[in-house]
Amino acid sequence: MGSTGTVLRELRGAQKTAKGVSLYSRYVNRPAGRFFAAGAYRLGMTPNQVTLISAAFTFAAIASVAFVRPSWGLAVAVYAGLAVGFALDSADGQLARLTGRGGPDGEWLDHVVDCAKMILVHTAVLIAFQRFFALPSEGWLLLPLGFLFTAVLTFCAGLLREQLGRAAVRPAAGAAGPGPVSRVRAVALLPADYGVFCLVFLLLGDPTAFRIGYAVLGVVHALFLMAFLAKWFRELKALRTAD
Repeated sequence: MGSTGTVLRELRGAQKTAKGVSLYSRYVNRPAGRFFAAGAYRLGMTPNQVTLISAAFTFAAIASVAFVRPSWGLAVAVYAGLAVGFALDSADGQLARLTGRGGPDGEWLDHVVDCAKMILVHTAVLIAFQRFFALPSEGWLLLPLGFLFTAVLTFCAGLLREQLGRAAVRPAAGAAGPGPVSRVRAVALLPADYGVFCLVFLLLGDPTAFRIGYAVLGVVHALFLMAFLAKWFRELKALRTAD
C-alpha cells in the first residue's frame, strides 16, 4: 500500500457493516475517519495513538465548555473539537482493521475514552449552566444530570447487549452475514447519534437556544433509551429460549 489513494481503497474494504448505523456515522463520520486513518497509516501511527489524539481533541473541547464564557467563537471551536475527536474515534478502529494491530488493549482503551467522554461532556454542561447561564430556575441544573444518566446507561447497556449476545451465539459454518441495511432505520437513528449531539454546541453563542436544544436532545435520548432497553431485553431473552 503505497499511495494515500490505495490506502483509502483498502480502508473502504475494511469497513464495519452499515446495519444499525445512522446516516451521519455512515456518510459523514466514517468517511472522515477514513481520511484520518489513511494519514495515520502513512505516518506509521498505531491505533492506540490515534485513540489518544481523539481524546485530546474531545477533552479540550469539553474543558472549553466548562471554563470559557459562551460565545459564537467558542461554539464553533467546541463543535470542531468534538467532531474531529469523533472522526478520530472512528479512525482508530479503521486503522486497526487495516493493519491487523488491534487487540483487547485497544478495544479497552477506546471504550474507556468513550465512557469518559460521555461523563465529562454532560458534567461540563452542568458547570457551564452554573457559571455562565441565567437559568429560569435551579431545576435546570438537573437536566445535565439526567442526560448524563441516560447517556451512560445507554452506553453500558448497549455494550453488555453486544458482549452477552456475542457470547451466546456461535455462528454456524456458512451462516448468512448481516441482513440488508435499512435507510429508514438509519434516518430514525440520527437523533441518537453522537455526531448529531455535537451539533447542539453550535448554539453556544445563544445560551437560551443552547439550553432549549440541549433539553430537546435530552428528552429524545431518554425516549431512545427506553426503546433500546426493551429491544435489547427481548433479544437477549430470545437467545436464552433458543438454547
